[in-house]
Amino acid sequence: MDLIVLKSKIHTVKVTEANINYKGSITIDEDLMDKANIRTWEQVHINNASKGTRIITYAIPGERGTGVIGMNGGAALHADEGDTIHILCFCQIPEKDMATHQPTIIQTKGNNEFAGLGSH
Repeated sequence: MDLIVLKSKIHTVKVTEANINYKGSITIDEDLMDKANIRTWEQVHINNASKGTRIITYAIPGERGTGVIGMNGGAALHADEGDTIHILCFCQIPEKDMATHQPTIIQTKGNNEFAGLGSH
């Protein structure tokens, strides 16, 4: 049996822009995407800690080193600039691999700058 498990998490970032006129997705600073092992077009879950909403969309890279976290299109209806969100990505693995599976979890600081690897 395969299980769906956490693959990656960007814990606690601030939304820097919300653009309802864009055609969808979330823009994430490409440095954060790389550190979290999230790929362009990959499905991500967005948990908004400020509003209590949850949505699913896909990731697109933003300019490196800018700390950009942009909610685009319909996603912009679920988060405002300044909201605190968590970005999660899941994968499917065989149950036999659960004992060794370790998701990539990154912590941020300040203006959505990488602060190190974390847990939970």
